[in-house]
Amino acid sequence: MSTLLTALATTGPLTAGWAAHTWWLRGRLHSARRDPLTGLWTRDGFTRRASKLLSDSRAVVVLADVDRFKQINDRHGHAAGDALLKATADRLAHYVGQAGVAGRLGGDEFAAVVIDDHGTAADLLAVLHGVLARPADGLDPAVHTTVSLGWVRAADHPGEDLSGLLRRADEAMYAAKQGRAGVRRAGLGRLFASVTGRRLGRRGARADAPEMGVAA
Repeated sequence: MSTLLTALATTGPLTAGWAAHTWWLRGRLHSARRDPLTGLWTRDGFTRRASKLLSDSRAVVVLADVDRFKQINDRHGHAAGDALLKATADRLAHYVGQAGVAGRLGGDEFAAVVIDDHGTAADLLAVLHGVLARPADGLDPAVHTTVSLGWVRAADHPGEDLSGLLRRADEAMYAAKQGRAGVRRAGLGRLFASVTGRRLGRRGARADAPEMGVAA
């Protein structure tokens, strides 16, 4: 019995130490997948969670890009630009809610996957577009811009993974930006796209790709 007690006394602190270390590592990993400016998931964290949501037939993939962001930075400074990005992220996260996921893919580009329970994604995204255009709280009202949104229903492209759906949403978003439409759904009409599925100007797009028109 004394031998067993001695063994437990020896291994107890070691086990506790490993448990604490594991908890610390998980915390660091969780933090690494959060964007330090906006608090949204980074690309890796977003991809993991968004991919799981695509098994739901009601899933909608959204891509958002801040319009004229470079001009905001140049005219009002990077602090104002950061505040604008933070406000955009907060509003997008509120729209997505607990059932979906939102992430910052980099720069002024954001993505989300939402579960469209009532088939009203188009109406809700139109409202979101207006919300995202409001000036950020505490900033000069002059520091504001619009956000172009592209979206696609996962059910319209069965078997397509997150990467493919993001490309479609990306093309729709670019068409919305070019046409100053605000919001555009992929899969309706024709879009500005490249043969490789990337819009012109994006890495991986072919320079000789034909222009495919703009969706109505």
